Amino acid sequence: MREGSLEAPIRHPVAWRSDDFWDQAKLDAELERVYDICHGCRRCVSLCDSFPTLFDLVDESETLEVDGVAKSDYHKVVEQCYLCDLCYMTKCPYVPPHEWAVDFPHLMLRAKANHFRKEGARLRDRVLTSTDRTFGLATIPLVDITVNALNNNSTFRRALESGFGIHHAAPLPAFSSNTLRKRVKPLVRNLAPEAVGETTGKVALYATCYGNYNSPHIGEDFIRVFQHNGIHIDIVPKEKCCGMPKLELGDLDAVEKLQKANIPVLAKLVDEGYDLIAPIPSCVLMYKQELPLLFPEDPDVQKVKQAFYDPFEYLWLRHKGGALQTEFPNAMGNIAYQVACHQRVQNIGLKTRDVLQLVPGTAVTAQERCSGHDGTYAIKQETRDKSVKIARPVVRKIDQQAADHFMSDCPMAATHIANLSEKVDRAEHPMTLLRKAYGL
Repeated sequence: MREGSLEAPIRHPVAWRSDDFWDQAKLDAELERVYDICHGCRRCVSLCDSFPTLFDLVDESETLEVDGVAKSDYHKVVEQCYLCDLCYMTKCPYVPPHEWAVDFPHLMLRAKANHFRKEGARLRDRVLTSTDRTFGLATIPLVDITVNALNNNSTFRRALESGFGIHHAAPLPAFSSNTLRKRVKPLVRNLAPEAVGETTGKVALYATCYGNYNSPHIGEDFIRVFQHNGIHIDIVPKEKCCGMPKLELGDLDAVEKLQKANIPVLAKLVDEGYDLIAPIPSCVLMYKQELPLLFPEDPDVQKVKQAFYDPFEYLWLRHKGGALQTEFPNAMGNIAYQVACHQRVQNIGLKTRDVLQLVPGTAVTAQERCSGHDGTYAIKQETRDKSVKIARPVVRKIDQQAADHFMSDCPMAATHIANLSEKVDRAEHPMTLLRKAYGL
């Protein structure tokens, strides 16, 4: 038997429609098998809190082995996994095609799904992951102003923590009734698309829940930058949440409903010659990886997968074909850059860094450490302190750099880090900085 795998990792489809997937005894057996492998390796201890939790359970058991851990405690490990995928993509030597075939994140997904089907979820978690409804209500005119004011009121935040389990110190996103879709509609103009390499030069922007309701200004940056580079860009005509929040909750039936709502719209755009992009890495990953593995038999899901790009991956492909504008009147100086986990696991390299370093007088220092945010993990009362601990190394590095700008492709991770930093006044999206460099 070889120690570790030398081949590129392979992701197998998630067999969530099979009876075995939902069989508790078979799930426990697989958890025990994988936990035992992880216990013997332990190289993922510096990632999320799943691994320290597991190793503490083992080390505190009577046998000092996994067989000494009560199966009722297995879910304590599952609760700490937020499906960042870093263990699979950067640490584990036993992923497929290794014969041990360890896929820790998708095993955690299976355990989450089983737990959700049997136990459901608390109201807080159902509300937080129902982004279309929750964010939509919070961005009704005047309601958005009230919600933002309450979220910044210490007395209300203490009450929210006590009654709803959202930590009082966690920064919550602002809501805007002037959504991305409203802001960019007047900016869209017809440009003759020019194909370069594998790109069509005709793009549809999937706004995403966070991009539409919480960071709508980023959409304007996308429109300006892509049009400046001769790329025709439209907004996806209608959309629902990508399903990542429900995936992390283990609610696969809700994921399927969202998939059925989104994929026909996106597949039609692909048939019309559009490439697809989104401003949030988690949403890009959902269409590039998770939905294709959950619905491998659906040709439209696979079609959308092939057409979906990280936005800076797309710009870099255009640059390689000589079609990116490289006249930048404004230097951006020293940039500290936290690389979002869900962008790292797309296996595209540091394309955001590469594009911004085309700007003269600009140096980008990438920090490939997790922020510990995960959408909801950093705001929950019971996991807030753990998220801060996970973020501490990257916060320390960014503070040491004392850069002119701090950015991350994930606005949630960026806000979390900026909130913990002593040197960062505000976080910026890379597309915002690129627009500034262009002087647009």
